[in-house]
Amino acid sequence: QVQLVESGGGLVQAGDSLRLSCAASGRTFSTYAMGWFRQAPGKEREFVAGINWTGSITYYTDSVKGRFTISRDNSKNTLALQMINLKAEDTAVYYCAARRSSAERTSSSDYDYWGQGAQVTVSS
Repeated sequence: QVQLVESGGGLVQAGDSLRLSCAASGRTFSTYAMGWFRQAPGKEREFVAGINWTGSITYYTDSVKGRFTISRDNSKNTLALQMINLKAEDTAVYYCAARRSSAERTSSSDYDYWGQGAQVTVSS
């Protein structure tokens, strides 16, 4: 089992950058594939970015490609999401999530563990 805690959310202006972090507990972090999801008010939770066990494979939803970068540091049990050129439509609660299998998955139902979420608000 792994416990996840996000940090780094906040209020920024359009065009600004922000970095989210996710701290994972436990010694088996490197055995989990990780993902970032987000949920805007009145909308379903959507996939943002994913990364495999080692960090060698990353994948993104089309709307964030070229602006967001997912990364992980297995020695520190941390996951990050670097966001640049933020837009108003990026406003949402962002969640990190973990799953045992390293296969690329973009559905929230494929993830087993979730953090509590971090609010990101982008003003236009």
